[in-house]
Amino acid sequence: MAMPVIRPELIDRVAHRFRVLSDPARLRLITVLMDDTELCVTELMARVGQPQASVSKHLQIMAREGILNRRKDGLRVFYSLADPTLHGVCRLVVDQVMDDSTGEAPGTGREDTGNGPR
Repeated sequence: MAMPVIRPELIDRVAHRFRVLSDPARLRLITVLMDDTELCVTELMARVGQPQASVSKHLQIMAREGILNRRKDGLRVFYSLADPTLHGVCRLVVDQVMDDSTGEAPGTGREDTGNGPR
């Protein structure tokens, strides 16, 4: 029998990681950090167009979960990606969404027939 992609004892932890990554605001921050090595909160706020409280909250969550590195320099806090797998995971998901035969993203009115992957 083949080894499962996700071992049963890791299911809850993997599901938790996907929940953390599922927030659109967090995905915007991750996308910006994929383009730049390290940015401070102020730079991230400007790039994603969100207020400081929102950006800081999402950054703290992702740092606590090991997705981001956090480095303090005086009064400024800098963040960078800590999880080297994010580029690949995001690329796979984006490619799958783009390969959708209708070109429509999920939630745009296309009915899911439940017949598995498209």
